[in-house]
Amino acid sequence: MDKDFTYRGSKTNEISFPLGGIGTGSIGLAGNGRLIDWEIFNRPNKNSYNGFTFFAIKAEHQGEVRVAKVLHGDLHPSYSGTGKGRFTGFGFGVERESLSGFPHFKSTAFKGEYPFGEIEFIDDTVPLQVKLSAFNPLIPLNDKDSSLPAAIFTYEVTNTSSETLDISLVGNLTNPHTKDARNEFADYGAFKGIKLFSTHYGPDERAYGDLTLSTDDDDISWQTYWYRGGWFDNLTVFWKEFAAPGRFKERNYNEIRGLAPVATHNSKDNCLLSSHKSLAPGEKGTFRFMITWSFPNYVNFWNPGACEDGTPCEPPSWKNYYATLFADSTESAAYVWNNYERLYRESHLFKETLFGSTLPDYVVDAIASNISILKSPTCLRLTDGTLYGFEGVHAEEGSCEGTCTHVWNYEQVTPFLFPALARSMVNVKYKHTMYDNGKMAFRMMLPAERTLKDASDCAGPRRAAADGQMGTVIKVYQQWKISGDNEWLKSIWPRVKQSLEYAWEPTNTDWWDRDCDGIMEGVQHHTLDVEIYGPNAYISGMYQSALRCASEMAEAMGDGAAVKYRELCDNGRKWVDEHLFNGEYYHQLIDLQDERFPIDPELEEIKYQIGEGCHIDQVLGQWHAHLVGIGYVFDRTKVKKALESIYAHNFMETIRDYPNACRIYSLNDEKGLLISTWPRGNSPKVPVPYADETMNGFEYQAACHMIYEGLLEEGLTAVKAIRDRYDGERRNPWNEMECGSNYARSMASYALLLALSGFEYDSLKGHIGFNPQLNADAFSSFWSLNSAWGNFKHERGTIRFEVSYGTIALSSFGSELLAGKKKAEVQVDGMPAAITRSGNTILFAEQVKLDAGSQITIVLS
Repeated sequence: MDKDFTYRGSKTNEISFPLGGIGTGSIGLAGNGRLIDWEIFNRPNKNSYNGFTFFAIKAEHQGEVRVAKVLHGDLHPSYSGTGKGRFTGFGFGVERESLSGFPHFKSTAFKGEYPFGEIEFIDDTVPLQVKLSAFNPLIPLNDKDSSLPAAIFTYEVTNTSSETLDISLVGNLTNPHTKDARNEFADYGAFKGIKLFSTHYGPDERAYGDLTLSTDDDDISWQTYWYRGGWFDNLTVFWKEFAAPGRFKERNYNEIRGLAPVATHNSKDNCLLSSHKSLAPGEKGTFRFMITWSFPNYVNFWNPGACEDGTPCEPPSWKNYYATLFADSTESAAYVWNNYERLYRESHLFKETLFGSTLPDYVVDAIASNISILKSPTCLRLTDGTLYGFEGVHAEEGSCEGTCTHVWNYEQVTPFLFPALARSMVNVKYKHTMYDNGKMAFRMMLPAERTLKDASDCAGPRRAAADGQMGTVIKVYQQWKISGDNEWLKSIWPRVKQSLEYAWEPTNTDWWDRDCDGIMEGVQHHTLDVEIYGPNAYISGMYQSALRCASEMAEAMGDGAAVKYRELCDNGRKWVDEHLFNGEYYHQLIDLQDERFPIDPELEEIKYQIGEGCHIDQVLGQWHAHLVGIGYVFDRTKVKKALESIYAHNFMETIRDYPNACRIYSLNDEKGLLISTWPRGNSPKVPVPYADETMNGFEYQAACHMIYEGLLEEGLTAVKAIRDRYDGERRNPWNEMECGSNYARSMASYALLLALSGFEYDSLKGHIGFNPQLNADAFSSFWSLNSAWGNFKHERGTIRFEVSYGTIALSSFGSELLAGKKKAEVQVDGMPAAITRSGNTILFAEQVKLDAGSQITIVLS
């Protein structure tokens, strides 16, 4: 990958760039221009096509065709075929749906700056320059317009010949329905399009839905249907008609009688829409298309449950959120076309601000690329708009359901970019996953009301996870500080309090903190899918951070429990620092023959423990503490030493000679941070699962925490190692994997922006601040908080805080850049502002309100 985020040659092999909205599913734009991974049908669908859906270009001069090519680059090996299909798959060569059997461009260069993917089509025999820009709107704080079921394609074509060329740019779309499929063309005013649907299904049936291919160009031709036939007829006739001079003639089987019904055909029906422009030598033309979709009925096919008599029931279903906004795919197309300029402008502004940062390119890449997880089939939006997520996805279904708390607690995208969605996840957890005694199920079933009733595999809803439950308390605190909304906190505080106090609740059969001393010592289920036993800094740190957060929330709510929570936190912190730090790192205090816990009779010890191991998440609670701004819950010096040890012992400069019995996420000479190592020996006979793996979300957490503790080089090295593994040749840069594709924990990478910019915030006090950790003399970084986002810059003693979108009200602004500076001249939108200073904080005499386009300028001297 080049500095400009461009992938070339074999580096485009694995690319699938997701085009879709939050909770709408997505279509993958492959590195060579194909449309793959059709995941818009309410389930994952990796390595899939939708029939013969593609774009193609034709250039004519005075009735002679100069160019007729599919807008794809070469398909890279393997060429033996994939899968196990009969008369398709392995042994039958490359799939016909790839269109690789037709003339196409020699190569491509793919530039990925999420949410925009650009492809340059390269072929020295073609007298055209062709570039595609594809995107789906992504506008921080605007979750509605970031949840549109659309993929937008803009082709820029430049005539590089010495003669005028008539250009036809053709979009082809396959109707996915096989029963009573129907295509209909219409002129909708602002755009023209072909809607693909079926008359066979009722509005509430699972398969009900439609697609629309549209363009806003006026000069078009179209075919409502390709030619129908058997064998290879449809594609054969398409190409002959496409490669001939002139425009397409309409073919509409809805109006032609006496032809064979669709059901007898070998292939599904296709349509095409062609835009036409005449380009003089050197002239550029723009061709814009859009694919929109509506498949409103999401069905829980993976865990439908059973009727009261134990027999299978009809799987529960609900309407997708986007289906409550748009009746069908033509309505969503109309919305996008009517608002296109704004949607593009605001999405592009976000992209330019984020990628204009002075952070290292691989850091920006890690942040931006993993935002795409929200647009993948990992995420759903329920009928009321609530965000729900799997952990990741298998090839054809979700991977581990339930917005799993101990996975989703790592992600930091929603709190800052879409705080309303983050609060929706918190609200539904406290409403539907908590028992009367405060115990919380860490997986939520769908529909949510089932959670406390139904049993399930994958640890099941009845299980409580210590890290997940405590992390949710921290998430509440974070959302409170981001939103500044006391009324919201008041509405859920009793349940938050009860979930925290479940740690010492007498009915807690896992006796987390039975003696109520601030230390977890019981049976603690956690994100490595097993139980850890006895005192350990990993879970106790999460507990102590939750206690610190709860003490502040309780105080704000006028709850006297605030004092107790602070005392428990302080006591737990002191005990952990005294008893669980071995001089290098924090470890688990466990006797592997302790009969209070299950002992394997053959191994004669407890399985799946860390013991004296150096664990990547040993100070996880402190990372969360930094992110939410509550200071240190461990001894500062020991935390830094622990992170130095994690880097020293767990970072592999090459994984080649390291024995890994677990899943393989890095190999050969790749680098990465392991989950756990035993530098002092004494590894349990069967240690904690996944110990030998490099899992991206854990690595981002540790790397980010290193940066917070001043281990800048170590943290950045670990981040670069991850993104080097996702180089486009070995793995897809927009699909970080853990337990499946598009894994939610990788959204921890957004925290790198917080750490490197030294971002501090408190909307309750109207405070924001920045303390750059690198390139401080020439620094620029994107920021986002609750109701506004923009850019922070510092150059040559001048600070600029810019608002690009929304509105924010500030009472104070802080930065370590003020340290040692005697004067700070402050202007708000060019006018002097009355201020006082308190150390490195500027206090405004009156609260300042900043709208889009406003800025604070601070000149230091």
